[in-house]
Amino acid sequence: MQDIADALGVSKSSVSLWVRDVPHERQQRRPSRNRVPHAQYLAKVAEIEECNQRGVDCIGVLSDKAFLAAGVALYAGEGSKRDGKVTFANTNVDMMSFFCAWLRRYFRVDESRLRARVYLHEGLDINAAETFWSDVTGIPRSQFTKPYRATPDPSIRTTKHEYGCAYVDYHSSRTHREIMGLVRALLSSKAIPG
Repeated sequence: MQDIADALGVSKSSVSLWVRDVPHERQQRRPSRNRVPHAQYLAKVAEIEECNQRGVDCIGVLSDKAFLAAGVALYAGEGSKRDGKVTFANTNVDMMSFFCAWLRRYFRVDESRLRARVYLHEGLDINAAETFWSDVTGIPRSQFTKPYRATPDPSIRTTKHEYGCAYVDYHSSRTHREIMGLVRALLSSKAIPG
C-alpha cells in the first residue's frame, strides 16, 4: 500500500480505503536484529511484570470459598444467562481452564453430557483447534459439536485467534439455575462489604 501511495502521491490511509475490499496478503515486518527496544517499551514490560507479581502476592492460593466466588464472577461476565443450559465461551485458555475446573468442583456434572464447539475463522486448522480445546477443557473430541466457520472481515479485524473461540455447553436447567442463584447472590447488596 505504501508503494501505491508513493506512486500516486496520496496518503497510505487513502489507499487503504480504496483497496479494503481487495483480498491481499499482509506482510509481517521482520524485526531488525540491531534494533534496541525503546525505553517506553522496556518500562511497560517491567510494569506489567511488577503488576503480575503484585497480583500473585495479593491473591495467593484461593480458599474454597474464594474459588467459588471467583468462578461465579467469571460466569456472570462470560457465561450465558439463558435458562436451560450452562454455556461459557472464551478465547482465553486460562479462563476456559478455570471455568471447567470450577464447574466440575462445585456441581454434579455428568461428563457424558458436556459438549464443546469451536468458532474458528476459515483457513485455520479445525483439527488442531479441537485437539487444543479438548486438552484444555478435558472434553473428548467425540463430544465436540459441529464447528462454526467464520469468514473474517478485514475491515473489522486483522488478527485471528489460532485456535478460535471455544464454547462449553452443559445441558442442565438445574445446574444453570444453581449458578444463576449464586450470580444473583454475588451481585446483591448483601454481598458487598459495608
